[in-house]
Amino acid sequence: MIEVSDLTHHYGARLALNDISLSLGQGLHMLLGPNGAGKSTLFSLLTQLTPSQQGDIKLLDKTPSRKTMAKLGVVFQQSTLDMDLTVAQNLSYYGALHGFSKAQSMSKAAPLLAHFSLSDRLHDKVRSLNGGHRRRTELVRALMHSPSILLLDEPTSGLDPKARKSLSDAVRALCEQQPLCVLWATHLIEEVDDDDDVLILHRGKLQAHNKASTLRTLHQHPTLAKVFAALTRDNDNSEIAQ
Repeated sequence: MIEVSDLTHHYGARLALNDISLSLGQGLHMLLGPNGAGKSTLFSLLTQLTPSQQGDIKLLDKTPSRKTMAKLGVVFQQSTLDMDLTVAQNLSYYGALHGFSKAQSMSKAAPLLAHFSLSDRLHDKVRSLNGGHRRRTELVRALMHSPSILLLDEPTSGLDPKARKSLSDAVRALCEQQPLCVLWATHLIEEVDDDDDVLILHRGKLQAHNKASTLRTLHQHPTLAKVFAALTRDNDNSEIAQ
């Protein structure tokens, strides 16, 4: 569902992505990388917030267009909810951008609100929600137009361990229920399960892409954390942008 070929991107003289190629189908894909690895740049290019300089991007086997971008759902690292509106108002506003009436928006959001345990918070202002519930609201918003691809950029940033696990469990369950391609960017090793498909990005280069357990075997390390440490060890002083 996501095809990237020979993607390179600079910010002036700084190299942010260096000849990235990857192919992702349905299911959950964990994009691991330390701060400054290039994860946010990759997401910015996939969402067309930043124009591509070199290389090819295809979503759903097509070059990104208005039609293909409509099948994309995104949760950014920084929250974009209106804090002074209720959950329902935030969802209705987003639905209107996709041409949904208020009733249609609520109908499409209802099963997602139930899945993410938010049905009883529909009329609460976002400002009154804790961090975990705000993230869940953003996920409902990102999914209510039935996208085929979901991009999650550090979605658990700022959450406590219990909230992180709860959010992870909910997303994983959703992947089992729907034909969805999820790319989850994180720098937290503990968010990755042994059977997860893992991409490791460091200093703009894709260092590895395989199942977590396979990476441990290939690199002869007992834990993914040790694999990650070995592949993200700095060997030069070249400058990289996030």
